[in-house]
Amino acid sequence: MTVHPPKQETFDLIGHTNTDPKGIVRAVDEYVVTPWGLYMARPTPGRAQFHYLESWLLPSLGLRANVFHFNPGYEHPQDYYLDIGEITAGNTAWQAEDHYLDLVVYAGDRTDLIDTDELFAAHRDGLLTTRTAENAVQRAVVAIAGLARHDHDLNAWLAADGMTLTWR
Repeated sequence: MTVHPPKQETFDLIGHTNTDPKGIVRAVDEYVVTPWGLYMARPTPGRAQFHYLESWLLPSLGLRANVFHFNPGYEHPQDYYLDIGEITAGNTAWQAEDHYLDLVVYAGDRTDLIDTDELFAAHRDGLLTTRTAENAVQRAVVAIAGLARHDHDLNAWLAADGMTLTWR
């Protein structure tokens, strides 16, 4: 398996933009900074699968929680899609580096861990240090355990830890 380098993303609070891993700069409708994270809401022009994206970046957990607003015919039964990685908060911009692992949350039912093959291939190819790969696994374990304790309800889990998320 060939794997890409970790995806880097920038969230420019001043310019109200989000620069995706391919370097495409997209306009952001809303940023909200809280003591525990950053909320972003933006359209996703050019995407066939979904037309709008909401995300919460949660640095203390190494998580980016996403809600995709799917287009007709592309709906998924998932409630949340969580990216595992490193998030750095700044005064004018935030940075995120994706560490391959993802969690797909089905509220009230289960949380699926995906892309472990990508994480291990990235480590094998020297794209991630052992410590970074271990941190990614640990972050996934913490998230899965927290979600399981709260019936796979992302908002309930995070609210219990003092992080109240709001969504459109």
